[in-house]
Amino acid sequence: MKYFVFPLLFSSFCLAQKSPVQYVNPYIGSAPATTESARRHSEGASELRGQIAPVIGRPHGMTTWTPQTRATETKCIAPYYFNDPKINGFRGSHWLNGSCVQDYGSLAVMPLSGKLVVSAEERASRFTHEQEVITPAYYSVELLDSKIKAELTATQRAGILRFNYRKKEAAFLVIEPNSDEGEGYVEVFPERKEVVVYNPVHRIYQGAGQSAGFSGYYVIQFEKSFKSYGVWKSNSVQPSEKQAKGSGRREKVGAYIEFEPEENLVVNVRVGSSFTDLEGARRNLAAELPHWNFDQIKRSAEQAWNLELGKAQVKGTEQDKVVFYTALYHSKHTPRLFSDVDGRYPGFAEDDQIHTAKGFDYYCDFSLWDTFRAAMPLHALLEPKRSAHMMQSLVKKAEQGGWMPIFPCWNHYTAAMTGDHVASAMADAYAKGIRGFDVETGYHYLRQNAFVANPDPKSYESGKGRRGMESYLKYNYIPLEDSVWQAFHKREQTSRTLEYAYDDFCLGTLAKALGKTADEKTLALHASSYRNVIDPQTGWARGRYADGRWSTNFNPFATRASFITEGSPAQYTWFVPHAIGGLMKIMGGKENFVAKLDSMFEKGYYWHGNEPGHHTVYLYAYGGAPWKTQRWVRKLIKEEYTAEPGGLSGNEDGGQMSSWLVFSMMGFYPVCPGKPYYVLGSPSFNELLLTLPNGKSFKLIATNNSPENCYIQSVLFNGKPFTKPYLTHKQLTEGGILTVKMGPKPNTAWGNNAPELSSDF
Repeated sequence: MKYFVFPLLFSSFCLAQKSPVQYVNPYIGSAPATTESARRHSEGASELRGQIAPVIGRPHGMTTWTPQTRATETKCIAPYYFNDPKINGFRGSHWLNGSCVQDYGSLAVMPLSGKLVVSAEERASRFTHEQEVITPAYYSVELLDSKIKAELTATQRAGILRFNYRKKEAAFLVIEPNSDEGEGYVEVFPERKEVVVYNPVHRIYQGAGQSAGFSGYYVIQFEKSFKSYGVWKSNSVQPSEKQAKGSGRREKVGAYIEFEPEENLVVNVRVGSSFTDLEGARRNLAAELPHWNFDQIKRSAEQAWNLELGKAQVKGTEQDKVVFYTALYHSKHTPRLFSDVDGRYPGFAEDDQIHTAKGFDYYCDFSLWDTFRAAMPLHALLEPKRSAHMMQSLVKKAEQGGWMPIFPCWNHYTAAMTGDHVASAMADAYAKGIRGFDVETGYHYLRQNAFVANPDPKSYESGKGRRGMESYLKYNYIPLEDSVWQAFHKREQTSRTLEYAYDDFCLGTLAKALGKTADEKTLALHASSYRNVIDPQTGWARGRYADGRWSTNFNPFATRASFITEGSPAQYTWFVPHAIGGLMKIMGGKENFVAKLDSMFEKGYYWHGNEPGHHTVYLYAYGGAPWKTQRWVRKLIKEEYTAEPGGLSGNEDGGQMSSWLVFSMMGFYPVCPGKPYYVLGSPSFNELLLTLPNGKSFKLIATNNSPENCYIQSVLFNGKPFTKPYLTHKQLTEGGILTVKMGPKPNTAWGNNAPELSSDF
């Protein structure tokens, strides 16, 4: 199997058909963004990186492995950056891919030759990308200073590492829990060639710095016996000592092992992980890695990724395949598996019991403010069984914590972002036929979020319940006077209103499906609350006071506004995906609606690097101008994504940036999760074949397709003329062939009459 080594030279690609995993370039997103929009719109350069660390392991794995260039669990610092010159370890990681949060409960392993050095900065070795090999299933690198070759591969809950010490000199390996607080623990058991580690997890956002109530646990086993061993604390090495525990004063702790030196010494290390306890890590290791056959695990990991990525087969240019399959790979890191092989997992939030998941896998790290838009719908389309497990995981969190979590990370509540988009994720899954989760219990807690302002100050502060709900229920919008101090984003009243209105629409669709008629009617009224923060005089989203007055000194194109989340009022105006017809009326009709969209794209006000606007380019179809969607989608794909390390124009954010690309390159997009349809765009590939979980297949053939021929001329679905600019989920999943004829000029008559798009069909 040929792995590619960066830099990529596409002209040298083998002409034979490669497997999907061979197209993935895990470097993408690990370097500063190279796009103009990232430089223009990023606040304090915070979105100038995709924040991607190469993930080596399995799709949605509990613990993944990555080379470590930054030895920290500090907020906004990913484990690996492409431009860093040295590697100081190989990390068992729980990094939320492409985020600005923090890793947690992680550890690092680093081989050393000649001299024992425990400090991460001092033990770091130079490396070059030309001597790295990297795929989703395998990583290797030559450590230039120590003359050691390092290799990694993994299962869902365990990793196996292979180190080749090329020089016959003292051979060491250091193990360090990455505890920034200095609370790590290590213990050496030389008689059984084993080291155990735990690294306590701490909360972020709500309750920042407090214990999360669980740890990352590791059982590390070696194939070879130890020549010597010891521990260290605050860089003070203690030979032959077996145990070290941090006291919480930010001191570093770790263990080291020495092996008998020999020429080309090979040391195999296998590591089991768990969030439950050390015995859970041991059981996970025994179940998933009962042998020392590195190559067998590598092949198994490749097969797992090919199975996952291979559900979408495409025909197009080699570079487009690299960008597409890398994006699909990025979408499959989080939410992460959290339960052990026997189903055990630590209780959510303050629940300190060990629970057992029966009939489902328990998942964590739902970056829902980002991922409800396209990443969760992509899971629902390609992996509905896993999507059901994710929904059941959310239900269990609500049962254990008392409130449906809004942005659950680190197995805890947060009020990290605005909105309540678990309602979107669950309603969308149900609308697309996904069952296998306790929807009635889920609805009970979703309803509580939507109808009740949490009256308990302590639990509200910890992240339970929607922010600003008293005002929302009283005024049908959140006025500017109502700042939300018990949240990470402390104002952003207009964004909250728009997002709650959409979430209430989604919950209303679920209420309707479950026969809860009274709730359905009330939620329909709540869903119209967006009208209260769209200024009819300007047609833009705007801050509003409790007495009805609009904010002063209003500039819809200001890069940031206090009442808007991470963007401009103009960018957020379009976040009414459930009621585009109503938004259109406020703006004065289709012509004005399309003209406002034009101003966003033609004048550079659109920002792709942050998620609230991801659906905006598809809204032209609602205004009768789908050809403009086709034009701008192609332009965004070309300008916002590349096959280079800086090829993401903003934070990956849990897979959302890449999920937009996956859908858009396939040729359709879920504009309004909760409504089971996809708006057609401009397919990137000559052919797309989706192998669906129900055993059927959907094929899209784009004839006469090229970079210049980005406009749809006509469409056939199963051989019959098709004039609608959207597909329903049922049409897609029942299988068939969509034939799209492309051309260099717009066909303004095709797809220009779909009034139902703007209704609640």
